[in-house]
Amino acid sequence: MAETSVRVLGIDTALRTTGFAVIEAQGSRVRAVEYGLIRRGAQAPHSECLCHLAQGLNDVIVRAAPTEVAIEGIFFCKNVKTAVVLGEARGVAIATCAAHALPVYELAPRRIKQAVVGYGAADKEQVRRMVMTILGLDRAPEEDSSDALAIAIAHLHQRSTVSALAPKPL
Repeated sequence: MAETSVRVLGIDTALRTTGFAVIEAQGSRVRAVEYGLIRRGAQAPHSECLCHLAQGLNDVIVRAAPTEVAIEGIFFCKNVKTAVVLGEARGVAIATCAAHALPVYELAPRRIKQAVVGYGAADKEQVRRMVMTILGLDRAPEEDSSDALAIAIAHLHQRSTVSALAPKPL
């Protein structure tokens, strides 16, 4: 009997630099399929950045064929404008994935760190090192890509939990 596999698209959303990562789990084996950044320059209009984000995610979905999506949940933000812009980028990401009929799961930032490092207040470098170890990466991924990889890994960890606390799609 063949082992079933799952491909998770992890998304670390932002307006100008969104990290993405597709990882595949087959049984207990986990590997990175693809990861990188969807970037738009500082001078690009807001609406162009959102459109570019949608197109970039669409391209990744078509190319890498994920079966599920995990996105970082909303966190406390003192600057209202920053929170609104992040919310718009998250909305574009969720809508793009929904247009492909992919279930989208939201993970709290502390849960991501807890699942990957074992400590909910871990710093970004600790998370990056564990991501490299878990996936057997030779080079450190860029920060936003590393965060997206961590989100996808945390989702795999969380989805394996058999309980009423298992994640539900957005």
